[in-house]
Amino acid sequence: MAKDKKPASSDEKQSVVPFSSVNYILFATGLVVITAGWFLLRAGHISLSPVMLILGYCVVIPAAIVLKPGNSKEKQ
Repeated sequence: MAKDKKPASSDEKQSVVPFSSVNYILFATGLVVITAGWFLLRAGHISLSPVMLILGYCVVIPAAIVLKPGNSKEKQ
């Protein structure tokens, strides 16, 4: 005789949102920095544009993905 499994209650079915508004703001900021870097590269600024592109691709976008949303209650 197999045990009957109870259907999951509505509390257990609540999904966790993987990203918060901070993540989306960082991601949008990264896209703006990357786009500005490409426009500066096209304009011929060969010293500032690579710095902006590296910051956008290697710092801001990964930070937007890695940072986890958290409440101050969880940190305490």
